[in-house]
Amino acid sequence: MRRVWGLGLLALASTHAWAEPEASRAPQARVVLVGDSTLATRSGYGDALCARFKPELQCLNLARGGRSSASYRAEGLWDALRERLRQEPLRPTWVLIQFGHNDQPGKPGRSTDLATEFPVNLARYLSELRELGATPVLLTPLTRRSFREGQLLNDLRPWAEATLRVAAEAAPPVAAIDLNALSHARVQAMGEDEADRLAMAPKPSAAEPVASAASPERAGAAKSAFDRTHVGERGAQLFSALVLRELLRVQPALAPYALSPAAAE
Repeated sequence: MRRVWGLGLLALASTHAWAEPEASRAPQARVVLVGDSTLATRSGYGDALCARFKPELQCLNLARGGRSSASYRAEGLWDALRERLRQEPLRPTWVLIQFGHNDQPGKPGRSTDLATEFPVNLARYLSELRELGATPVLLTPLTRRSFREGQLLNDLRPWAEATLRVAAEAAPPVAAIDLNALSHARVQAMGEDEADRLAMAPKPSAAEPVASAASPERAGAAKSAFDRTHVGERGAQLFSALVLRELLRVQPALAPYALSPAAAE
């Protein structure tokens, strides 16, 4: 009888030894990604960024293609996130917000006024996150990769500057990552040919048309072709590494959850 009891204790101890590591890997913190297709699954770098964290951190990529700072809220996506944060409290929680591409003029139902709407929308996101106890981080829009005579264009810079002002003028100020400047510098340094390899699809032959940098963003990868806005695996790895490095700099509390080195490839 003693031998059977001892074997039972051994089995129980063995079961506990296997179960304990699983319990310790339950999410202890959370990062949520909010933005447009340059951050979204399949067309952006968001999933690659999530993959750079340990299982102890829950990373939710809620970015959606074609959304602006206005339409993300108008479609109910923002309210759904707020309700989720209420129903599933997890501390600490960071929410990364990146808009700008679709806030530019010429996109019906999405574009916002740079002076009177875009900054107001961002500021409202920040205040509502703070009410929920979450930590917001603003990111300026990822650069497009269109060159002219060897120089990389940057028509998104005004939206980047507006984003940085909103972060600085918040009370208290909000952490911000100038991804627009960082990505622009990196793409300019690599040149047009190498930058074209960051796209979702191979560059077409000279006889085939190339998507315009100002063309509307697509919601899914199934309809995608080569363009100089969205990113494939190579681009996702590059830009997620850039973001991780800066994120750990402005939010060092995230460092214990980082899986891969912060230095960009």
